[in-house]
Amino acid sequence: MTVTRDGDHVVWAGWRDLANQDFDLPELRFTTGQYEAEVLRAGEDRSWEWPAGAVARLLEAGLRRREDWLVRWDCALEGVWASRKEPDRIHVVLMHPRNRADADLPWLQFGMTLPISADAPSVQAELLEARLTAGDPRATAEVWGGSHDAEQLGYPWPPVDPLLM
Repeated sequence: MTVTRDGDHVVWAGWRDLANQDFDLPELRFTTGQYEAEVLRAGEDRSWEWPAGAVARLLEAGLRRREDWLVRWDCALEGVWASRKEPDRIHVVLMHPRNRADADLPWLQFGMTLPISADAPSVQAELLEARLTAGDPRATAEVWGGSHDAEQLGYPWPPVDPLLM
């Protein structure tokens, strides 16, 4: 479909489904105020989020606000994620070195798997953020990947993929 603005309305029109060429829906119109309120409400709704997902989201936001702690260790935050298949843990992924302007230089991906408890997600995220930012993350993280010559950076290559263990 195509979303456009027509005066004080938002219009959904031109529905397309390549798998079903006969698919046809009528144009839908919403007042701009109604549409913007619903988009805002949907963006703030976290009722679908499971506890580990909430911890991952909150921890990533907290770490991104404090990326200066990674500069000391020449790392960058790649992401924090959770899987519904692993409701009791989250994963933190870092890149080293942080600015890889030259793609031919060696690089590493560090990862950490952190346990999640039944405590409130905001409390857990705050505690994990304090723990992670207290020191060099490379000291507690594992090498999860990198370039073929990454051992030049002084870290041993992992014997197996830690996420497959």
